[in-house]
Amino acid sequence: MEAYFWQLPLLFVVGTVAGILNVLAGGGSLLTLPLLIFMGLPSAVANGTNRIAIFCQNIFAIRGFRQRGVFPKDLVLVCTPPALLGSWVGANLAISLDDQLFNRLLALIMIGVLIFTAVDPMKRIRQEEVAFSARRKLLLVGSFFLVGIYGGFVQAGVGFLVITALLVHGLDLVRINAVKVFVIFCYTFIALGVFIYHGQVDYTLGIALAAGNSLGGMIGPKLAVDKGHDWIKKVVTATVLVFALKLLLFP
Repeated sequence: MEAYFWQLPLLFVVGTVAGILNVLAGGGSLLTLPLLIFMGLPSAVANGTNRIAIFCQNIFAIRGFRQRGVFPKDLVLVCTPPALLGSWVGANLAISLDDQLFNRLLALIMIGVLIFTAVDPMKRIRQEEVAFSARRKLLLVGSFFLVGIYGGFVQAGVGFLVITALLVHGLDLVRINAVKVFVIFCYTFIALGVFIYHGQVDYTLGIALAAGNSLGGMIGPKLAVDKGHDWIKKVVTATVLVFALKLLLFP
């Protein structure tokens, strides 16, 4: 697909907003993935192209958290390996779906994420931090295997799943987001490899989107993880709802 001159700057701008959202909480791919589809990419190619941006964004986000002394190594070592395995399973599943079915599933996922963020069950499950016993570590392994499958399949909204999976153990949002960006960075490497192997990546659009996401990845760690982005959230909610209805009614 030949990129039109307006597509590259638009992808950069939307990618910047998505990168900030992804670092602060999640949901950036709810903007970028349907945008790539509306630009004419087949669903699998849009899915693969979006991974370039996610991969690059998290390089800068990890660096930002490490510079601020936030990097829980022990937790990362527990959560990352099962997510890697799950992402391989999810990415191969995404490759096998036809465009119409994928678009409808994406629309339903987007609406589900909107409901999830509106209800905000994470506020209700917040508790004091607990010790990570062997049983809790096993629970994390299972949880992040499922996170990896979902992230490898579609990516959109996976940040909310990671936050929920860690919030039940009482971690603060700063450390949760540090773990999140590292785990997503690692499993995206696997998922992106699957899409590249099957030739499902548009590198021109992917690099433009990655430039924006990377800028957002640098800005995100500098912002408060739970303040200052309410106005963005409102715009994103409205935009995602429009995209979801478009995909659902006119896939």
